[in-house]
Amino acid sequence: MINKNEKGFALVLSLVLLLVMSLMGGALIVISSGDHQSNNTSDQYQQAFYVAETGLLEAEKAIINKYMGPYVDVNDLNVEDPGADATAEQQEEYNNWLAYRDKLNVVENTTETQEINEEGMTVTRPNSTTHARDFANRGMPRNETDITETECAMSFKNLDRPSAPEILQVTGHARNQGFYNLISPIFPDGEEAVATNIDLIASGKQIQKEKDFLRRFRYEFFSINVGTATYYGTGASIKKKSSDSQSQGTAYKIYACGIMTAGKDSDKVEILIPLESLIVMPN
Repeated sequence: MINKNEKGFALVLSLVLLLVMSLMGGALIVISSGDHQSNNTSDQYQQAFYVAETGLLEAEKAIINKYMGPYVDVNDLNVEDPGADATAEQQEEYNNWLAYRDKLNVVENTTETQEINEEGMTVTRPNSTTHARDFANRGMPRNETDITETECAMSFKNLDRPSAPEILQVTGHARNQGFYNLISPIFPDGEEAVATNIDLIASGKQIQKEKDFLRRFRYEFFSINVGTATYYGTGASIKKKSSDSQSQGTAYKIYACGIMTAGKDSDKVEILIPLESLIVMPN
């Protein structure tokens, strides 16, 4: 015989169990969503760190290029022919220019590229580019540029800033540099990236999404000539005879930031990672 007091117990129990399971399911969704968001944020910070390292490398490259002479197109270097009425000094300057241009061309033309012709044969051709180092304009980078106080520059609290109205001077300050512009050659053209004629790597939509994401990252760098410093000229060359003696050089403190913005066309900074390093260049 069924007790009348137990009528509806199964329905109530079912509702309670349904409520408990719903709460557990909701909690699992919240936890999973939080972990996913945390992973995304961690990846974004990691990417910004890599972009900051890129800024350090680009700053080092700028200093080395100044020391060794910037890369230029030989065709853009020009000294006008002074003509028959030129003074001895003008003619000497023009002759020196011709010799210098020929030297750059000789250096450039020593490089060759191997190509496959229409018949499937390997042929060697001289490189058609005329880029070379402009040795005449190389020199030691000096603190001659007024720094712009950007968010990146202000993030370095250890900078010894002069009191107003003086402005901190640096060897150079590169701002708002697009990280995607450096790595864009690795992305394939067209709507799809294909490893072979059969294997599909990614769709055009996926590639475009990755491009838009990387366009959110930018880097900034500046460097300061901090004076003389000693370094050890060690090496394994038999000809140069390895030595551990100290040599005098010039030290440069490099500051760089990896920046992630709110969007590919936005200037709002969401993540900023500052890094710094020190290099010593021989005098």
